[in-house]
Amino acid sequence: MNVANNPTLALIACLIATVIPVFFGKLTVTPAWLSLQALALGWITLNKHHELDFHALEAGLEVLIIRAWLVPHLLRRTLADNKAAELDVMPSNLFTWGVAVTLIIVAFQFGDGARADVRALTLGVIAATVTIAFLLLATNREPVAQLVALLFMENALALFESLMPEPWPLPVHIAISAVYVGTVAVGSWLIRGQKL
Repeated sequence: MNVANNPTLALIACLIATVIPVFFGKLTVTPAWLSLQALALGWITLNKHHELDFHALEAGLEVLIIRAWLVPHLLRRTLADNKAAELDVMPSNLFTWGVAVTLIIVAFQFGDGARADVRALTLGVIAATVTIAFLLLATNREPVAQLVALLFMENALALFESLMPEPWPLPVHIAISAVYVGTVAVGSWLIRGQKL
């Protein structure tokens, strides 16, 4: 089996880049985890197309330039002078950890039989990412953590495209990329304005 053509490994990498920072990460390292999520998304996108056509090239460039480099770079700049950057992504207590683990298990019920079907595993990863993002929004009042949760949700939306029989047209990709960049730009502006 060729590792480069295995979508299961890319989906597991995407899930790991979502789960580990929530349980064990500080806000200051979330840009690196967002980059890893983006690289896993790129791996999934290129794996789906099997050949380098215009859409695969455009999607790959969008992932590398916007999701793996630009947005994490903007988030790093926002976190540079912020005291909240040293806080946990999710509050470290047994109750929230138990809720998070339960949500991940329930999310994978949507992808029942995930070991046999890549589409089911993809749906499970999407559901787990979205539920974790909602848990972050509910448990962490820091604006930086809430911004990270929104970016996780938007990466789940990008992963959802891999379930579609036909890829989204270029204008939809441009709109989704604009929303992704706009989310981090407005969020960063609000966070910086809050410090003044």
